[in-house]
Amino acid sequence: MMKKIVIAAAAALIATGASAAYKDGTYTGVAQGRASQIEVAVTVKAGKIAGVKVTKHGDTPMLCDAAADEIIPSIVKANGFKGVEPVSGATLSSKGIINAVKAALAKAK
Repeated sequence: MMKKIVIAAAAALIATGASAAYKDGTYTGVAQGRASQIEVAVTVKAGKIAGVKVTKHGDTPMLCDAAADEIIPSIVKANGFKGVEPVSGATLSSKGIINAVKAALAKAK
C-alpha cells in the first residue's frame, strides 16, 4: 500500500512540473562587484527564472554591461546560477552579478 502511495506521489510531482523550484514574483539581490555593490532584480514566472536585470551598479559600465549581456541569458537558460562562469576580463563584475542573483533567489524559495 505504501509503495503505491509513494509511486503516485512521485508521478504527481513529475506531472505538475516539480522542477519549478522558485515562487513567482520579483526579487532583488545585492552583491559586491569590482568597484561597488551590484543590485539585480530577478523575475520568476511559473516557478522559473523569466528574467534578470541589473538595476544599479557603480562598476565600469563597459565591463558590467559586457558581463550582464553574457551572464544573464545563461542564468535564465540554466534556471539558476549553477554552471554559469564569470566573463573573462570582467570577472569581478560577473561574480557580483552571479552572487546578487544567488541572494535574490534565496528569497524566492
